[in-house]
Amino acid sequence: MIKGNDGKNIILGGGITGLSAGISTGIVIYEANNIPGGICASYYVNPSGKKSYSRKDEETYRFEIGGGHWIFGADKESFNVINSLSQTKSYERKSSVYLSALDIYVPYPIQNHLFYLPQDIRNKALEEILHGTNKSVSTLSDWLAVNFGKTLCDIFFFPFHELYTAGLYTKIAPQDKFKTPVNKDLIIKGAKEKTPSVGYNVTFIYPEKGLNDLISKMADRCRIHFNKKVVKISIDEKEILFEDGGKIKYDKIFSTLPLNKTMEMTGLNVGESDPFTSVLVVNIGALKGAKCPDDHWIYVPKSKTGFHRVGFYSHVDSLFLPITSRKNKDRVSIYVEKAFHGGEKPSEQNMKKICDSIVKELQEWKFITEAEVVNPTWVEIAYTWQYPDSNWREKALEILKGNRIYQTGRYGRWKFQGIAESIMEGFDVNGGFKNALEKKNF
Repeated sequence: MIKGNDGKNIILGGGITGLSAGISTGIVIYEANNIPGGICASYYVNPSGKKSYSRKDEETYRFEIGGGHWIFGADKESFNVINSLSQTKSYERKSSVYLSALDIYVPYPIQNHLFYLPQDIRNKALEEILHGTNKSVSTLSDWLAVNFGKTLCDIFFFPFHELYTAGLYTKIAPQDKFKTPVNKDLIIKGAKEKTPSVGYNVTFIYPEKGLNDLISKMADRCRIHFNKKVVKISIDEKEILFEDGGKIKYDKIFSTLPLNKTMEMTGLNVGESDPFTSVLVVNIGALKGAKCPDDHWIYVPKSKTGFHRVGFYSHVDSLFLPITSRKNKDRVSIYVEKAFHGGEKPSEQNMKKICDSIVKELQEWKFITEAEVVNPTWVEIAYTWQYPDSNWREKALEILKGNRIYQTGRYGRWKFQGIAESIMEGFDVNGGFKNALEKKNF
């Protein structure tokens, strides 16, 4: 048993939300891994394949465990707190839909940029959007069809969401609609000319020294026990059991662990849970190809390997590259995302085949030439969804709360949100930013 913690409030999970909660409250954090930051944590790999969590060798590529995490939606308060810890730079999003069959790029969101499509497709898509049906909407696929019509759904929305949700888009409720804005005035204008950028991440910020710098500064202000993976929460004994055999009594738990995992570990049950998708993130460091786009990330509705997004770390910041390539940018640091049904992790052999296939496809598209580093990471719970009319999430949160377990954060509360909002939620565990500032934790 860990001494000095009986009867204490504790935080489970040392990701972004857990760290901000740790700063705000001073409560001890228990983290399953040996580093803080969760899927936002950075790591480095040199061309010979040597991996580390600190940049001792400048001839390394920098990656993030869960792919690129750019900070959007920061209001003045959260922006000031983030910058007080790690100075950031601001960016204007450059993102496209890549239609590989036509070999064309259409700025995101595609519905506001029909001008870039061949005229026959453009005209048909616009007609369908403006004179769509009023059929009832139950699922995400229903919502997409009603708002964007058959043509645009056939060339982008359906195939993309088939990949992105691992096939769940015909079964789950519409959610995160702000990611796919519907403004018919802009759609009409975008069929004739360029339109302004819209969406939830038109601008974003990123720490000048990397997200790892922000995480490190946050972790320095916390008390963290690493390598403490929770395997069971006994609500009768008010006790947490760890994988290493240790255990600890608790009074309250502030959990950032995924909601379904917390429910599983407590043995509580409120009926069938909502679904999630896992993602294989393939981080690649390579020599830049002749047709490498200059986007920050692109959405892919069709690929031989089944990946749905390609992001370019080094198009956001050259510090993701080995030092010898930061000026001439002859290399590129990339993350590629391929979704799977929740928890269906491929074998090591299949993962290797997927990585090889992704590299080959990016080479065929001339995004890259020689791949110097190919490093996959697995995000078990990457995207969370809800079935139509499901109230599992609300019931689960309520029954946990009744047992003095308070879920917080993106996965803890089973909802999509960015880093800025996750930081705010962590601080709100103990009265928000004001409390932390009054304690001079920054």
